[in-house]
Amino acid sequence: MREEEKKRSSLKNFFRKRWVFPAIYLASAALLISVIFWYQTAGQNTAEKPNLTEDSKELTGMNNDTVIEVNQSLENVSVPVKDENEVEYIKRFFDANASPDEQEAALIVDGNKYRTNMGIDIAMKDGSEFDVTAALSGKVTAVRNDSLLGNVVEVEHENGVKTIYQSVQDMQVKSGDAVKQGQVLATSGTSQLNKEAKNHLHFEIRKDNTALNPIDFFGQPFTALEDVDNEEVDTDKQEEAAGETEQNPAAGDSQTQETDAEEDPQSPKMTDE
Repeated sequence: MREEEKKRSSLKNFFRKRWVFPAIYLASAALLISVIFWYQTAGQNTAEKPNLTEDSKELTGMNNDTVIEVNQSLENVSVPVKDENEVEYIKRFFDANASPDEQEAALIVDGNKYRTNMGIDIAMKDGSEFDVTAALSGKVTAVRNDSLLGNVVEVEHENGVKTIYQSVQDMQVKSGDAVKQGQVLATSGTSQLNKEAKNHLHFEIRKDNTALNPIDFFGQPFTALEDVDNEEVDTDKQEEAAGETEQNPAAGDSQTQETDAEEDPQSPKMTDE
């Protein structure tokens, strides 16, 4: 009993001291201020947490188009079909440096004209329809119906490179779409220009609107197309072989080369597709 009374007495004496309550008040105030500061700081950090989806463009300096361009520079040019082992080249590119027989094989008869093939014609070995895929990632710049060419899809790439897909149907893309390499663009079809080819794809690669032989670049890095010097493309020989160049309104950007037959007035004229 006496011990408990002594403890109570000492406790009362402690609280009677002048500095006890001010000290307790200051300690409580400091604790309260600390709690308030911690709460405000935690709330501010949550509110200011960056939106990685929105701010990633600012942080990296890239948008979707930039990502496509970066990826594209690492791509190899692919044959614009799902399985290249199932197709064949039924008409090849008209090469001014090729042999006469090869040049003749690259001509398309169009009524009373010969058209030089400025791309390649691809068809399934069994003649069936097939999915046409993007040879490279890029941006679709034109999708148009064309009764002569069999409908056209154009895809733009970096540094003046363009891929053109003609004689297609059931187009799966529209102008302005960003497409990835291997993405289905359309289905192979037919054209009035090259009826003999039946169901096929006419495929072109152009650099600054100069036609290049796609077969030379299949499997090659995209940089091989960027490095092409248009002055090295011998268009003079093509004009000499095919005659005077004139614009073909039905083919859009395609150039048409036409000449009168000298030996036989009834023989076809020569142009390009």
